[in-house]
Amino acid sequence: MLNGFRIVENIPDPLIPQAASIYFEAFEAKLGGILKRDGTAEKFFSAIIKPEFAVFAVSTDETRVLGVAGFKTNRGAFTEGRLRDIFWHYGIFGGWWRAMIMSVLDRQVRPGELLMDGIAVHADARGKGVGTALLEAIFDRARELELSSVRLDVIDANPRARALYERKGFVAGKEQSTGLFRHVFGFSKYTEMIKPLEN
Repeated sequence: MLNGFRIVENIPDPLIPQAASIYFEAFEAKLGGILKRDGTAEKFFSAIIKPEFAVFAVSTDETRVLGVAGFKTNRGAFTEGRLRDIFWHYGIFGGWWRAMIMSVLDRQVRPGELLMDGIAVHADARGKGVGTALLEAIFDRARELELSSVRLDVIDANPRARALYERKGFVAGKEQSTGLFRHVFGFSKYTEMIKPLEN
């Protein structure tokens, strides 16, 4: 049961597996068939995520991670795995084809922007304002870094998320198709959304 939460900019190492699990759960429909649903994906994300490139919602006693919002700047990214990381968890052959498919999802940071690298909320904490609080923390973090905008992508299969982003001031931009990869990722298109920031 969720009694309360706080937003923090980092978490201790023992909580990283919780963050990895929440993150993978949020994107399981898109990534589960690629990264496996047998616990390997959670171990992979635990090994590669960089907490300094995220904000977290934690329980008031700081024993549970309730949500995470990762981001990417020109200094690094929340999920920034190297080939050796994916080889370690999936082997050489399995690692190569997974790396090629995952590269399709890679996006480049533009000057002056913070690029969101996914937002995820634990099932117990949904509908409690955690997602909104994480977004506000992301905006604050971008301002601290003296960036002028926040960018994210929202898939066509997630209209509730898009509605939240629009309420928080994001404006829809160009729409992209996943082409043949729609059969791999489970969605056919996504829309870029940008929120200008006032300092």
